[in-house]
Amino acid sequence: MSENQKLTDVVMPQLAESLVSATIAKWLKQPGEKVEQYEPICEVLTDKVNAEIPSTVDGVMAELIAEEGQKVGVGEIICRMAVAGQAPAPVQTQPHQESPSNAPAGNTGDQSMRSRYSPAVQSLAAEHGVNLSAVQGTGMGGRITRKDVLAFVEKGGNGSPSAAAGQAQQETPSPFKDLPHANPAVTPEQYIPRPPAPERNSGLHMTENPKIPPIEVERGGERETLIDVTPLRNAIATSMRQSVSEIPHAWTMVEVDVTNLVLLRNKLKDEFKRREGYNLTYLAFFLKAVVNAIKDYPIMNSVWAVNKIIVKRDINISLAVGTEDSVMTPVIQRADQKNIAGLAREIEELATKTRQGKLKLDDMQGGTFTVNNTGSFGSILSYPIINYPQAAILTFESIVKRPVVINDMIAVRSMANICLSLDHRILDGVICGRFLQRVKENIEAYTLDTKVY
Repeated sequence: MSENQKLTDVVMPQLAESLVSATIAKWLKQPGEKVEQYEPICEVLTDKVNAEIPSTVDGVMAELIAEEGQKVGVGEIICRMAVAGQAPAPVQTQPHQESPSNAPAGNTGDQSMRSRYSPAVQSLAAEHGVNLSAVQGTGMGGRITRKDVLAFVEKGGNGSPSAAAGQAQQETPSPFKDLPHANPAVTPEQYIPRPPAPERNSGLHMTENPKIPPIEVERGGERETLIDVTPLRNAIATSMRQSVSEIPHAWTMVEVDVTNLVLLRNKLKDEFKRREGYNLTYLAFFLKAVVNAIKDYPIMNSVWAVNKIIVKRDINISLAVGTEDSVMTPVIQRADQKNIAGLAREIEELATKTRQGKLKLDDMQGGTFTVNNTGSFGSILSYPIINYPQAAILTFESIVKRPVVINDMIAVRSMANICLSLDHRILDGVICGRFLQRVKENIEAYTLDTKVY
């Protein structure tokens, strides 16, 4: 390290309010390598999602303090960076931004967290070309929040015109270029249409060729194999064990006639795909039916709190999305405020981010009720485990044609099963039976005149 450089500690950031530690999965930068501000330096694993830790400064990686596989608490040092003696240069030139000395003087108290930036804040700053040293933090200890960055941008503190022009030239044309996204963290380039996969009965499904997990043959005998338990798989196992051991599960099911829904979707899906660029799946219609039923029975949207039952006002749907080696539950925030088309967009965005490994911790927070779609791989009956600490989880099974008796006559109808697992401390058979009947009524109420916008 040269004389005009100094060592700067990089600590494990507070990735989410409920997380107190994370495991170093892989170092992306090694000692001696140059690192730019906001460039990822390592990958970490939490009990919710994988994430990248970006650098807070420009410099050279000097020393790796934490090893791969080591669990590190929030605020603990993970590495040291060699940076120039003067303040690090911003990523984008900011000729019109206010200097820190000219920033509003509203926050003159504790500034101990002023220089600690969350990954979400750093990503947002990089997106808009914002120098975080010029942003006034309103969070605890002077910490900068996403709202602070957005407010700074609205006041004109965005990147320079030349930088923006250079970025625009590199952008790939996208069918979503002029459309607002429900989740601003998602870039339009992630949704460039791909060659269509063979259509299945319902929404989310696994890829055609699942990856085989790496298997190590045990030296002592050829009849057994060993598969390493990854931190993510261990987190899933811990969560499932907690759910089953603490929640007294009960289970019930109803059968739904979705013939009208099938006709409605077949009528709309081609025009919807041309207009929006993504598929209109059955799951969007199912979610709308569930959300409307939760409005009628808000106790379904609750959690157990020992001596109280907490009923959540916002209906945030956790969507179980399966990949080849795990199941993630990203959240559709305030699903009750979205129409069918809006839900379809959210499903597409979250499923794409999950399969690309681009989920952020914000995408996993705040779920109040979980919906699963096991019918996407042909299941007709299942017993789902509740997504702790929620009160219930609902699963939609495969749509199949079956002979059904209607008015003493046999007809061939498209039928599906809906399975509900419930926390019997909160919910009983009567309320859950009525809830399922309301979901059934909502689904069977779809007609060819139903609007998706």
